[in-house]
Amino acid sequence: MDAVRVALLREVLAGTEWLGATRRFAGALRGSVVSHGGGLLLVGTPEYEPWHLAAHLVDEAAWSGTPELAPTLVRHDARACDPAHLAVGLGRLEAARRGETLLVVSPEGPGPAAPLLERVSDARRGGATVLVLGPDAGELPAMAHESLSVPTGAELDLDTVQHLVSAAAGENALPAPARGPRRLRDRLSRLADNLTAPPPARW
Repeated sequence: MDAVRVALLREVLAGTEWLGATRRFAGALRGSVVSHGGGLLLVGTPEYEPWHLAAHLVDEAAWSGTPELAPTLVRHDARACDPAHLAVGLGRLEAARRGETLLVVSPEGPGPAAPLLERVSDARRGGATVLVLGPDAGELPAMAHESLSVPTGAELDLDTVQHLVSAAAGENALPAPARGPRRLRDRLSRLADNLTAPPPARW
C-alpha cells in the first residue's frame, strides 16, 4: 500500500462531493443490474471507447463475487472477425430490453453522434435502464434514468471518475460488515494503484 498516493488522492477528494456522487451513481448501477437480473451493456462514443471502465468492472465483478457487474462492451467499429467479446456492435443496443442496463460514457464535447443517440433511445424504449456518465447537458443525459456529470474543469477527470465508479460498484456489492472506514481506505489504496499503473491491455 502506498500511503503517499492514498494521501494525495484523499487530498484531491477532500471538500468535494465526488465520493458521495460516485457512490450514489454506482449504487444505481449496482441496483439496476441486480434488481433487473439482466445484462450490463457499456458503450462510449466513436471517439472514446471506455476500455478502462470495462476492464475495471470485470475486476470488480470478480473481486466482489458479483458477475452481473462484468459488462458487455458495445463498440462502434466492431467487426465480425473480432474476438467474440470485442465483436458486439451498436445493433445490440436496439435489442436491449427490460431487465438490461445500458451505461453510456461520453466525454465533454459537441455531443454524441446521432446514431448513438438513436440507439440509446431504442434501448430506453425497449425497457432498458439507461445510465449516463460524462456530459452535464444535452440529449444524452436527458435520456438517462440516472446520470453523473463530469464537467470541464472539475477536480477530477472522466477517467478518474470511472475508477471511482467501478470501485464503488464493487464496494456496494459487499455485505455490510465488509464496508466502513477501513474498507474505504483499502478501496482508495487500490484506486491509487490503478491510477498510477500502466493502462490495461485491450481485452
